Amino acid sequence: MTVSDTQVTWLTQEAYDRLKAELDELIAYRPVMAAEINARREEGDLRENGGYHAAREEQGKQEARIRQLHELLQAAKVGEAPTTKGVAAPGTVLTIRYEGDDEAETFLLATREEGAHGEMEVYSPLSPLGKALNGAKDGETVSYELPNGKQQKVTLISAVPYQA
Repeated sequence: MTVSDTQVTWLTQEAYDRLKAELDELIAYRPVMAAEINARREEGDLRENGGYHAAREEQGKQEARIRQLHELLQAAKVGEAPTTKGVAAPGTVLTIRYEGDDEAETFLLATREEGAHGEMEVYSPLSPLGKALNGAKDGETVSYELPNGKQQKVTLISAVPYQA
Protein backbone atom coordinates (compact mmCIF):
# COMPACT_ATOMS: atom_id res chain seq x y z
CA MET A 1 0.00 0.00 0.00
CA THR A 2 1.44 3.38 -0.91
CA VAL A 3 0.67 6.67 0.72
CA SER A 4 -1.34 7.67 -2.36
CA ASP A 5 -3.69 4.71 -1.69
CA THR A 6 -4.74 6.30 1.58
CA GLN A 7 -6.58 9.49 2.36
CA VAL A 8 -4.98 12.64 3.67
CA THR A 9 -2.26 12.19 6.28
CA TRP A 10 -2.61 14.42 9.33
CA LEU A 11 0.66 16.01 10.48
CA THR A 12 1.53 18.76 12.90
CA GLN A 13 3.63 21.60 11.55
CA GLU A 14 6.56 20.27 13.61
CA ALA A 15 6.30 16.80 12.06
CA TYR A 16 5.90 18.25 8.56
CA ASP A 17 9.00 20.41 9.03
CA ARG A 18 11.00 17.46 10.37
CA LEU A 19 10.03 15.23 7.44
CA LYS A 20 10.65 18.03 4.91
CA ALA A 21 14.14 18.56 6.37
CA GLU A 22 14.84 14.83 6.06
CA LEU A 23 13.68 14.89 2.43
CA ASP A 24 15.83 17.93 1.63
CA GLU A 25 18.85 16.28 3.25
CA LEU A 26 18.39 13.08 1.26
CA ILE A 27 18.03 15.00 -2.00
CA ALA A 28 21.14 17.07 -1.22
CA TYR A 29 23.06 13.81 -0.57
CA ARG A 30 22.33 12.40 -4.04
CA PRO A 31 25.53 13.77 -5.68
CA VAL A 32 27.65 12.32 -2.86
CA MET A 33 26.03 8.91 -3.34
CA ALA A 34 26.56 9.09 -7.11
CA ALA A 35 30.24 9.93 -6.57
CA GLU A 36 30.56 6.98 -4.16
CA ILE A 37 29.08 4.62 -6.76
CA ASN A 38 31.42 5.96 -9.45
CA ALA A 39 34.43 5.55 -7.16
CA ARG A 40 33.44 1.95 -6.39
CA ARG A 41 32.86 1.25 -10.10
CA GLU A 42 36.48 2.28 -10.79
CA GLU A 43 37.72 -0.47 -8.46
CA GLY A 44 37.31 -3.13 -11.12
CA ASP A 45 35.12 -6.10 -11.97
CA LEU A 46 31.55 -5.26 -10.93
CA ARG A 47 30.60 -8.91 -10.45
CA GLU A 48 33.01 -9.23 -7.54
CA ASN A 49 32.88 -5.66 -6.25
CA GLY A 50 31.06 -5.76 -2.89
CA GLY A 51 31.61 -2.04 -2.26
CA TYR A 52 29.89 -1.14 -5.53
CA HIS A 53 26.90 -3.38 -4.83
CA ALA A 54 26.60 -2.06 -1.27
CA ALA A 55 26.65 1.53 -2.54
CA ARG A 56 23.97 0.73 -5.15
CA GLU A 57 21.82 -0.93 -2.50
CA GLU A 58 22.16 2.10 -0.22
CA GLN A 59 21.22 4.38 -3.12
CA GLY A 60 18.10 2.29 -3.73
CA LYS A 61 17.07 2.60 -0.07
CA GLN A 62 17.60 6.35 -0.15
CA GLU A 63 15.61 6.77 -3.36
CA ALA A 64 12.76 4.70 -1.89
CA ARG A 65 12.73 6.91 1.21
CA ILE A 66 12.74 10.04 -0.98
CA ARG A 67 9.69 8.73 -2.87
CA GLN A 68 7.94 7.79 0.38
CA LEU A 69 8.55 11.20 1.94
CA HIS A 70 7.55 13.02 -1.24
CA GLU A 71 4.22 11.15 -1.42
CA LEU A 72 3.58 11.57 2.30
CA LEU A 73 4.22 15.30 2.27
CA GLN A 74 2.09 15.80 -0.85
CA ALA A 75 -0.85 14.06 0.85
CA ALA A 76 -0.29 15.72 4.22
CA LYS A 77 -2.75 17.97 5.92
CA VAL A 78 -0.80 20.25 8.22
CA GLY A 79 -2.58 21.49 11.27
CA GLU A 80 -2.41 22.03 14.93
CA ALA A 81 -2.46 19.08 17.25
CA PRO A 82 -5.82 18.65 18.93
CA THR A 83 -6.28 20.54 22.18
CA THR A 84 -9.59 19.00 23.25
CA LYS A 85 -9.54 16.28 25.87
CA GLY A 86 -12.06 13.49 25.92
CA VAL A 87 -12.56 12.88 22.19
CA ALA A 88 -10.45 10.46 20.12
CA ALA A 89 -8.93 12.12 17.06
CA PRO A 90 -5.67 11.93 15.11
CA GLY A 91 -2.98 13.41 17.31
CA THR A 92 -4.43 12.21 20.60
CA VAL A 93 -3.05 9.69 23.05
CA LEU A 94 -5.70 7.08 23.72
CA THR A 95 -5.99 4.77 26.68
CA ILE A 96 -8.31 1.86 25.94
CA ARG A 97 -9.42 -1.42 27.42
CA TYR A 98 -10.45 -4.39 25.32
CA GLU A 99 -13.58 -6.25 26.40
CA GLY A 100 -12.59 -9.15 28.65
CA ASP A 101 -9.16 -7.71 29.40
CA ASP A 102 -8.23 -6.07 32.72
CA GLU A 103 -5.16 -4.27 31.36
CA ALA A 104 -5.35 -0.86 29.69
CA GLU A 105 -3.36 -0.05 26.56
CA THR A 106 -2.09 3.41 25.63
CA PHE A 107 -1.08 4.55 22.14
CA LEU A 108 -0.91 7.56 19.84
CA LEU A 109 -3.59 7.76 17.15
CA ALA A 110 -1.58 9.14 14.24
CA THR A 111 0.50 8.16 11.25
CA ARG A 112 3.72 6.24 11.84
CA GLU A 113 5.62 9.26 10.55
CA GLU A 114 3.97 11.50 13.10
CA GLY A 115 5.02 9.35 16.02
CA ALA A 116 8.24 8.00 14.55
CA HIS A 117 10.50 9.88 16.93
CA GLY A 118 8.84 8.72 20.15
CA GLU A 119 8.74 5.59 22.26
CA MET A 120 4.94 5.28 22.20
CA GLU A 121 3.06 2.78 20.02
CA VAL A 122 1.37 4.44 17.06
CA TYR A 123 -1.90 3.23 15.55
CA SER A 124 -3.15 4.59 12.25
CA PRO A 125 -6.49 6.42 12.14
CA LEU A 126 -7.14 4.29 9.02
CA SER A 127 -6.71 0.96 10.84
CA PRO A 128 -9.89 -0.87 11.89
CA LEU A 129 -9.25 0.08 15.53
CA GLY A 130 -8.40 3.67 14.61
CA LYS A 131 -11.54 4.07 12.48
CA ALA A 132 -13.73 2.65 15.26
CA LEU A 133 -12.26 4.93 17.92
CA ASN A 134 -12.04 8.13 15.85
CA GLY A 135 -14.63 10.52 17.28
CA ALA A 136 -15.40 8.35 20.33
CA LYS A 137 -15.74 10.09 23.69
CA ASP A 138 -14.20 9.06 27.01
CA GLY A 139 -16.12 6.13 28.46
CA GLU A 140 -17.68 5.13 25.13
CA THR A 141 -17.50 1.51 23.94
CA VAL A 142 -17.10 0.83 20.22
CA SER A 143 -16.53 -2.32 18.19
CA TYR A 144 -14.58 -3.19 15.08
CA GLU A 145 -14.08 -6.26 12.93
CA LEU A 146 -11.07 -8.48 13.49
CA PRO A 147 -9.31 -10.25 10.57
CA ASN A 148 -11.12 -13.49 11.50
CA GLY A 149 -14.49 -11.75 11.03
CA LYS A 150 -15.37 -11.53 14.74
CA GLN A 151 -16.29 -8.26 16.42
CA GLN A 152 -14.02 -6.83 19.12
CA LYS A 153 -15.38 -4.35 21.65
CA VAL A 154 -13.09 -1.71 23.10
CA THR A 155 -13.77 1.05 25.61
CA LEU A 156 -12.07 4.44 25.35
CA ILE A 157 -10.87 5.26 28.85
CA SER A 158 -9.29 8.59 27.95
CA ALA A 159 -8.19 10.73 25.03
CA VAL A 160 -5.66 13.50 25.62
CA PRO A 161 -3.73 15.68 23.16
CA TYR A 162 -0.28 14.35 22.31
CA GLN A 163 2.63 16.28 23.79
CA ALA A 164 5.99 15.65 22.10
